[in-house]
Amino acid sequence: MHFKDRHEAGIKLAEKLKEYKNSKDAIVLAIPRGGVEVGYEIAKALNVKLEIIVTKKIGLQGDEEFAIGSIGPDKKVMINEETIRIYNVPEDYIEGQKKEISKEIERRYRAYKGKYELQSLKNKIVILTDDGIATGFTTKAAINYIKSQKPKKLILAVPVAPSNLNNEIKKNVDEFICLHSTNLFFSISQFYDYFPQLEDKEVKNYLKEISVKNNRN
Repeated sequence: MHFKDRHEAGIKLAEKLKEYKNSKDAIVLAIPRGGVEVGYEIAKALNVKLEIIVTKKIGLQGDEEFAIGSIGPDKKVMINEETIRIYNVPEDYIEGQKKEISKEIERRYRAYKGKYELQSLKNKIVILTDDGIATGFTTKAAINYIKSQKPKKLILAVPVAPSNLNNEIKKNVDEFICLHSTNLFFSISQFYDYFPQLEDKEVKNYLKEISVKNNRN
């Protein structure tokens, strides 16, 4: 399966989520930056709130794309202990990354929302989304935080994911919707014709547009 862009992916996901349309309890949580375009289309189609959940992976020294862990919106760290051991990653490197990434998480909340504030998700139907799952670390950090908030239901809805992660993901959410899953997975961008990097300003505009739409209804 191939998508023209993130907007098309979001529209297709929204078709699988019709039962939550106009639900007062439902909220779409998008992982910035790319996930916000997907989440925007879902929230618009379902007429529900759109918010962000900022998580970031911790990359290996010298190979930042290779994830060894991640940090959630509440700045809690999740580490792959086996990978740390195999690559002999120094503890001071982890601590340094924790401080640096925590500052970036806070910066993004301030840039997108005006302040670093985490919303209560208790008894909410949470639809978590991104433009795809690669290693799964940022997604797992988001799932862990959401579950700590005791939502009524947690749905993970993504356009693409590696099939080897499916079983693990399904165990940790109430519902998993994935439009395309494959073992032939090299990067999320391979499934899109148009996959630009989003700027902070664009993310902020998407959030604002949905907020204005919700206030009118």
